[in-house]
Amino acid sequence: MSYKAVFFDIDGTLVNEEKVIPQDTIDAINQLKQQDIALFIATGRAPYYFGHYAEQLGIDSYVSFNGSYVVHQGNMVYENPISVKTLEVLENLALSHNHPIVMQGAEAGYANHEEHPYVAESFNDLHVEVPGYRSSYWKEAKVYQALLYCESHEESLYTSSEAPFADLSFVRWHRVATDVIPGDGSKAKGIEAVLKHLGIKPEEAVAFGDGLNDKEMLSYVGLGIAMGNAHEEVKPLANFVTKHVNDGGIRHGLEYAGLI
Repeated sequence: MSYKAVFFDIDGTLVNEEKVIPQDTIDAINQLKQQDIALFIATGRAPYYFGHYAEQLGIDSYVSFNGSYVVHQGNMVYENPISVKTLEVLENLALSHNHPIVMQGAEAGYANHEEHPYVAESFNDLHVEVPGYRSSYWKEAKVYQALLYCESHEESLYTSSEAPFADLSFVRWHRVATDVIPGDGSKAKGIEAVLKHLGIKPEEAVAFGDGLNDKEMLSYVGLGIAMGNAHEEVKPLANFVTKHVNDGGIRHGLEYAGLI
């Protein structure tokens, strides 16, 4: 197969536990860039939380917010914001249980609690700046993803059949945090949109990932590659399991795909 596009998750895929891109990954992607292949970052992060990685790798196209906001070479080609009505209901329910929320728009994100330890913990683990406080940011800007702060045993308040959120999806990414995206959203949805924009078939695309939010993406593309350090639920959905991120996993996967 002659592949025309490659999508890379960030955390646990491009970057290791220290949130650093291994040098062999940088070298492999620089080698890949010598070919006529569209390269994308595909992440649950907001654009303002991975710009330094994109710049380091020289990649200017991305699928962000788990597929809800897609940019190709600086131009937005797809967006799927959460409805204002749903965000209002979500925030009110979360506030009633003292569960913080970070509302994320294309340009900025804000927490609706000031200096909550759960928010600080998760952003410190990402090695990015903790968001500032602003009440009900959904009134001011389109929100593409919310970060809901609760422990896993509390999540049923939002995900049970009795909860009023049939139009939302919840994907846990941290001990105290879960991503909240549109119910029809996923990285695969964003990839589908940009591939159509570029006239590339899904079977002509490759994706690398390791987390629960990568499951749909790895199943959708022609060659889904799970990192050796991937969540055990993710590996069966991949076509190939490469090495650990710290053990040349990106290079090994690109070599398997015949791309370098």
